[in-house]
Amino acid sequence: MAPNRPFVVDPVLTAIAIGYTNPAHTLIADQVLPRVPVLQEQFKYTEYPLAEGFTYPETEVGRKGRVNTVEFSGTEKTGSTTDHGLDAPVPNSDIKVAAAARAQGRSVYDPEARAAEGVANLIQLAREVRVAGIVHNLNSYAAARRVTLAGTAQFSDYANSDPIAVLRAGFDGTLVYRPNTMVMGRSVWGKISSHPDLVNAVRGNLTNKGILTPEEFVSLFSGDGLKKLLIGEPMVNVAKKGQAAQLAQVWGKHIAMLHIDPAANTDQGITFGMTAQFGEKIAGRIEDEDIGLEGGTRIRVGEKVREVVIAQDVGYFVQNAVA
Repeated sequence: MAPNRPFVVDPVLTAIAIGYTNPAHTLIADQVLPRVPVLQEQFKYTEYPLAEGFTYPETEVGRKGRVNTVEFSGTEKTGSTTDHGLDAPVPNSDIKVAAAARAQGRSVYDPEARAAEGVANLIQLAREVRVAGIVHNLNSYAAARRVTLAGTAQFSDYANSDPIAVLRAGFDGTLVYRPNTMVMGRSVWGKISSHPDLVNAVRGNLTNKGILTPEEFVSLFSGDGLKKLLIGEPMVNVAKKGQAAQLAQVWGKHIAMLHIDPAANTDQGITFGMTAQFGEKIAGRIEDEDIGLEGGTRIRVGEKVREVVIAQDVGYFVQNAVA
């Protein structure tokens, strides 16, 4: 007889937890800091001095001379994934009523599946907040690769700001690897997409009024190395518990310019950052006799991940891009 387990992993609920996503344009964390599988909860990664691969030594060898040698170094860092999970209680009475309705063909509602979906969504939202807190943080970038705008320099000042000059300085400002991805929130995109300088540059001096599409924006800076524009749109409630909801955008009024290599992992590859992930998302049920009169189940969804910055020098940060 199989022993009782306090947490029973359910493959159906796990599939729901893995497959449930917000609209593709809403959450961008998995594209900003791509997930990389690790073999255990504690993992190691190496920070390489970028200059080594671009400093050439003397290669000429005399007839009896000794061949010059080179040495490659690296700083090994250790990290560990963090458990992130949430429970949603479902009374047995709800489960029974819903099952009877499904059996009679009156409904397709499954309270346990709905709980797994809702919890998975909140897990994703929490990750989005964490990633935004890292990527849109001045301290995640080398001191020489960040700028703070204020007053007339901010892109919301159409008459005086110069977004082309600021952004091109960012493309030229990283070390060796140019930014291929730009990350901004909806509030920034709403301003920058109508900036007269950018509209004029795309429309060929025909007009400075209009709205750029993301594709036009990427094309404008493609010669500088830009390949992808990520616009974060999710909202989060920032009010304290018990107070009226106060929604704010997860991604603030900043612009991150990053070199992202989706193929990089903890062993090789240069990329601004990544997310170490141990195992897959899990979902299951825990029986709880203290839920309601008839007891119930707690639907638990979770994952083991850690977001890390690997190479500060391949990122450039524009703080307070708009007012």
